Amino acid sequence: MKRVAILLMAAATAFAQDLSEAEVSDIIRRFAAKEAEFARARENYTYRQRYRIEELDMSGKVIGKMETVADIVFTSDGKRTERVVFAPMNTLQGLQLTPEDEQDLRNVQPFVLTTKEVNDYKVRYVGKEKIDEIGTYVFAVKPKQMVEGRRYFGGMIWVDDRDLQIVKTYGRAIGIGKRVEKQRFPKFETWREQIDGKYWFPTYTAANDTLPFESGPLPIKMLVTYRDYKQFKSDVVITYGDEVDETKPAPKKQ
Repeated sequence: MKRVAILLMAAATAFAQDLSEAEVSDIIRRFAAKEAEFARARENYTYRQRYRIEELDMSGKVIGKMETVADIVFTSDGKRTERVVFAPMNTLQGLQLTPEDEQDLRNVQPFVLTTKEVNDYKVRYVGKEKIDEIGTYVFAVKPKQMVEGRRYFGGMIWVDDRDLQIVKTYGRAIGIGKRVEKQRFPKFETWREQIDGKYWFPTYTAANDTLPFESGPLPIKMLVTYRDYKQFKSDVVITYGDEVDETKPAPKKQ
């Protein structure tokens, strides 16, 4: 196992040398700028978000579920508010959603790495990879240091080598502090899709993980979907639009 690990590490190192350090720095600078542009543009789009989490027993049977479908809208005076349109009874038994989970749902799972935030992270170039015929640059990302109360992303990101925007993320939400010491957070995968011919929007986040609680391991499944992005033609900003299929959308250009 040691020799295989060394060989794999050597191969990854060689793969990452296809770009110079200056080229990598330039790509990071440019994609962070595009991500900042996207983050601003997304605030002028409407969509609907569906969140579902399931608890499983060790045989894989669903023993508890929570589901919410919500439109996030702006009021006439420009204040953002969430309008829940579907919320059946919560039957979760061992899980309880925390403020950290809420932060992760809104900010970490649909991870955006802007010019402002990129300096808070170590971004290491890994190499190039094609996903669904799309050429991407692959980076390993982790926070340089963490501030208590703030949530961060740690994992891998795939950046479209033409549009220089994130098209896929895989990792975990992380943070520090007494509030999170006993909490457990799943690994997740988020896919984006090019919606308007210009920007890549999150459309799908999924997790299938076993959380190691002190009371014992708890298998969970999570699905978050975003659908029906529409540009909001107004002086006011955003709504979150319409429901989504549960099949994984492959990134595609339109």
